[in-house]
Parts: sequence; C-alpha cells; structure tokens
Amino acid sequence: MKQISVFLENRPGSLYAVLKKLKEWNVNLRALSLADTAEFGVLRFIVEHPEDLVTRLKEENFAATLTEVLAVGVEDRPGGLCDVVEVLTQQGISIEYLYAFVSPKGDRAYVVLRVEDLETAKKILEEKGIPVIEHLTF
Repeated sequence: MKQISVFLENRPGSLYAVLKKLKEWNVNLRALSLADTAEFGVLRFIVEHPEDLVTRLKEENFAATLTEVLAVGVEDRPGGLCDVVEVLTQQGISIEYLYAFVSPKGDRAYVVLRVEDLETAKKILEEKGIPVIEHLTF
C-alpha cells in the first residue's frame, strides 16, 4: 500500500493549505498521521489513487512523496496491537513508525506500519494469520 507524506513548515496555516486542496479535489482521507520536529511537520495519509494525488500536490508546490507501507487488520481488543508488534519484534523487524485507527464498523482496528523490510514483514505477518490489507476502502 502506498502512503503520501507531505512535509509542512511549522507555521500557522501550512496544514490547512494541504487540507483545503484535498477538500477542493474531493479527496477522502482513509487514514492520517501528523508528526512534528523542530523544523517541520510530516503529514502522512492513505487515499485512493495516491500516485495521481502526489503528482497534483507537487504541481501545487507541496513537498510530497510516496512511501510503501503495510496496513494490517488487528482485533479491536486490549493487546491486539501488542500481538502484531510482538510477531515482528521476534523476527527482528524494526518498526520505523506506525499509526492506527478503528474501523467505522467497530469490529477491527487497522495499523499502518513503516518497516525496514516490507516484503519480509508481510510474509511473516501473513504466516501468523495477521491480515495484510492492500486497500483501505470503507
């Protein structure tokens, strides 16, 4: 699955500028995360047709990139995320970052993961019966 990252200046209005464009373009965000450092923020999000959208964002002079990530379905219960992280940790897979959200249906949580070795992580998770999600559509 591909995620878009947009680098934002740490100043009022920079997040709004991106979100306003997404609204104008009728883009529905499926998942998102915002993190900051002293110099800039990083808005990460999942949408349908990310390749097309990152091109449009660049045309509007946003610093946007595509990143390959994994999304997994997790039982929405205490310890569900811990179980996924345990599987990867036991196999020596390092997690660079993650963000999570609950399904609107309320039965599953979803976790977006950036790991050092996507293919190995995907194979390990699937072998352990943890569903890897190719598209977030709901």
